[in-house]
Order: sequence, then C-alpha cells, then structure tokens
Amino acid sequence: MPGRVVVTGGAGFIGSHLVDKLLSLSYQVTVIDDFSTGKESNLNIARTYLGQFDLVDMDITDARLGEVVSEIAPGHIFHLAAQADVRKSIEDPIHDARVNLLGSINLIQAAKLSGVERIIYAASGGTLYGEPATELLPLSEENPRCPLSFYGVSKAGVIDYLVAQAALGGPGFVALALANVYGPRQDPHGEAGVVSIFAGRLAREEKCAIYGSGEQTRDFVHVSDVAEAFIASMGSGNNEVINISSGVETSVNELYSTMVNLTNCRLEPVYLDSRLGEISRSCLANKKAKAVLGWSPKTDLESGLESVIDWVKDSI
Repeated sequence: MPGRVVVTGGAGFIGSHLVDKLLSLSYQVTVIDDFSTGKESNLNIARTYLGQFDLVDMDITDARLGEVVSEIAPGHIFHLAAQADVRKSIEDPIHDARVNLLGSINLIQAAKLSGVERIIYAASGGTLYGEPATELLPLSEENPRCPLSFYGVSKAGVIDYLVAQAALGGPGFVALALANVYGPRQDPHGEAGVVSIFAGRLAREEKCAIYGSGEQTRDFVHVSDVAEAFIASMGSGNNEVINISSGVETSVNELYSTMVNLTNCRLEPVYLDSRLGEISRSCLANKKAKAVLGWSPKTDLESGLESVIDWVKDSI
C-alpha cells in the first residue's frame, strides 16, 4: 500500500513533477523546500490533493530538520533539494558545499534517526563522470567519478556519505545519475536548462545565445520519464548509482535547429565564448536502469520539446 514519503526540493522543476506523480499513486507526500529556487505555482496540482499533501518551508541545512523528519516518519525520502548551478558553484564554492554537502549530510542523519527505509538521491550524471575520452561514450556507471566543477564534487560527495551511512546500518539508497533533464516548469529565465531558455526566447521572437561552437553535446531526458525512474527506485536497486538518460547524444546546434522548426521562429543564434566548468560532450548509457529498475525513456526529443514550447507559450 502507498505510504508516507518526503520530497526535498519538491517545489522545484523535477521535484514538483515527482510530487504530482506520487500523489496520483495515492502516496502521502510532504514537501520540504525553502523556495530559494522552487516556486509556489509548481505545487498548484499538489495542493488539490486535500489531506494527502503537506508542505514544510525549511532549508535542509536547518538544525530542526531531524525533528521534522521524525514527526513525518516517512518510509522513503526523495532528495532533490540542491544548489544546482555549475557557474554559481565556481563563484561561491562555500555556499555550494553548505547546501549540497552539509545539507545532504543533515538529511541523511535525520533519515537514519527516523528509521527511513531508503533515500533516493538526485545525483548529477552530467557532472559526475567529468570529461572522459569520447570513445567511452555513452558512459556507464562503471566509469570512475571525476567531477570538474565544485557542484559536481559536492554532488558526488553525497554518494560517498550515502554509501558509508548504509554500511553503518543507516538507510539504503539509490543514487540516480540524471542526464540533462528538461520539460515543462523549468524556468526559462536566468540560470536554467538550455531547452527552457531557447523555448522562452523563441516564443518571444528573441535571439538565443549559444556558448562555444554549439557542437557540445548533451543527453536530454524528459522530466516525466525522470519522475517514473524515481518511482521505480522505491522498490528496486540496492545501494548503487544508476544512470537515468536517453542514451542519445544531441548537440546544442541540433537542439536549436529542431526548436526553430517547431516554433517557426527563424532567428539565427548568437555565438558567445564557452563558459567555464562546462564539459564538451555528455551521454550516459541506460542499460543498468533497464535491467535493475525496469525503466527506459518513453518520450522522444521532438515530442518532449513540443511539451516545453506549449508550456512556455501558456506561461508568457
């Protein structure tokens, strides 16, 4: 029977889609979010589940987190709260470490003291493996971790704490190494995913910026598929890292061309200098997800991009 769960960062882009899915499956869901980047509007659907949804406005670094988790007494915790910007981590690594590493340790300790069965952690597949030789693409979970940004280092460090805590009798875990997640609700303003930024600017018939040559690649996976992967991880996987990806390498130039065709906005992009800390190619293998979780992506890129474009048009 569906039980009680906690979703940290549940007012965020990925977290809110996961919350909606959990509620539709009759789970009792408590979101813990400080709204530093999450939005109240992302929880509009969740708020319609009267008696099934609760919200705690709290930073995961808060010393009272253990008391809150103990009172909720969840069986599972989905941990998505994070400082999620690579460039901000380079500008302010102390803040990045405080939120991503110390905040996560605070949550892991709270989970242990509360008897939580499992933590399902949103790891960063795009930064976890660094910049390996291109012949190794798509990268499997067997590749060594070699993050090249402070964000990647802090996110990878949480996995080590999860491993140690599980070995010391704490909660089990599954760390989902997420590729480049995109979809509705991703903020098209400021620091956001390239898909959402392009969609927002093309909808307003504004020129888009491409950093570097545009030949850098990413592995785009739709948020609805990612939410399904989190759900599948509740009962499958055993203290391990699992890639969640499309397994398809797409260049930024290819992405832009597809979105131009979908929006019928024929503006040429502006090419700017490459940004510090960003890798040139990224693609993750998803064979393990298929074998362990019974999960595979269902949303093709063009259909997924259409969902973002429609959402952005309705939002502006």
